[in-house]
Amino acid sequence: MTSRRPDNFDGLGYRGREDTAFSGGYSGRSFNNSSSVDLQNWVTTPPDIPGSRNLHFDDRTPPFEAAPAAPGAQDTLPTAPPSEQLNRFAGFGIGLASLFTENVLAHPCIVFRRQCQVNYHARCYHLSPLTAVSVMYNVTKSQGPKALWKGMGSTFVVQGVTLGTEGIISECTPLPRELSHKWNPKQVIGHLVLKGLTYVVAMPFYSASLIETVQSEIIRDNPGILDCVKEGVGRVMGMGIPHSKRLLPLWGLMLPTVLHGVLHYVVSSTVQKLVLFLLRRRSPAKQPVDGSETVQTMLDAYFPELMASFVASLCADVLLYPLETVMHRLHIQGTRTIIDNTDLGFEVLPINTQYEGIRDCVNVIRREEGALGFYKGFGSIVVQYSLHAAVLQITKVIYSTLLKNA
Repeated sequence: MTSRRPDNFDGLGYRGREDTAFSGGYSGRSFNNSSSVDLQNWVTTPPDIPGSRNLHFDDRTPPFEAAPAAPGAQDTLPTAPPSEQLNRFAGFGIGLASLFTENVLAHPCIVFRRQCQVNYHARCYHLSPLTAVSVMYNVTKSQGPKALWKGMGSTFVVQGVTLGTEGIISECTPLPRELSHKWNPKQVIGHLVLKGLTYVVAMPFYSASLIETVQSEIIRDNPGILDCVKEGVGRVMGMGIPHSKRLLPLWGLMLPTVLHGVLHYVVSSTVQKLVLFLLRRRSPAKQPVDGSETVQTMLDAYFPELMASFVASLCADVLLYPLETVMHRLHIQGTRTIIDNTDLGFEVLPINTQYEGIRDCVNVIRREEGALGFYKGFGSIVVQYSLHAAVLQITKVIYSTLLKNA
């Protein structure tokens, strides 16, 4: 086969076209006019890729460099804000820290609070957080750390049942699951009816979870996570669990359970919206100018909602604490439950109450234990929300530092 390569072609300095962006400073061989005409038939121009140049021997490939900035451009370019991925990570981490504190870290306080509420024998009411922490330490010392985290799995089961039931009822009925900004009284009533029906369905499982959280670890077996579901179904069917004749029927527990759940939701939702409105009015949204203000703007977007939720839960728990005490005593009656002695933390006590209903329970507590009897274990709420506030503040400082250094 006859070669089509010209005699004067050496393959070193060919450039199919003059490129001013990359030709400066690099010597190249050029062909005469006659040879370049002959080469157009079989040589194509290489792609204009930075670094891929036909160089002479000992020449080095020029690095790719951006075009020089115009004079004065350094003064007008804003500082790059934190990456979107870091912002999402910060929001997820802050929310996760709040959920961890509410459901895991605060669970010992919830366990001790419920034990104090159902213990009508108790002489020490634990209205101060100091006495509550002292007895919680004694319980942990005598029974191990697991004694204050008992029943935590069942609380997640109850939350799952509540969310699932609410979703199913809202899909099968015209009852609204959420209220729009332009709500009317009919929508509010339907929304509260949906909440009430949800609490009715979850009530037997809540009762089984309550028993797991207050039952003493000394005489208690290691229950599984789904035992709460099995005991709740057994409570509805009236079989499978030994109960005494003092056990109240589920329809007798419906009024205090629904009343407490709906009132708690109304109070917490109202306080949350009010606090969120005040916080946003106090510090309106600002456009970020530099890195520090970007961090502050992002933190202001996350923390007002967490702070509003924190204040709303605190107000609802404090205002409805007496009703919660009555509800827990009615749920635990007749279940043959044995709890820890909340006066010392080293003994166990049986629960043998004989309340006939919500009105009788209120009258007996007021007559035999006084008005402060409705607030037994109130010091544990102080410990719980103090711990929650500390975790929120620490999380805010950590993420503020991370975002400023990003």
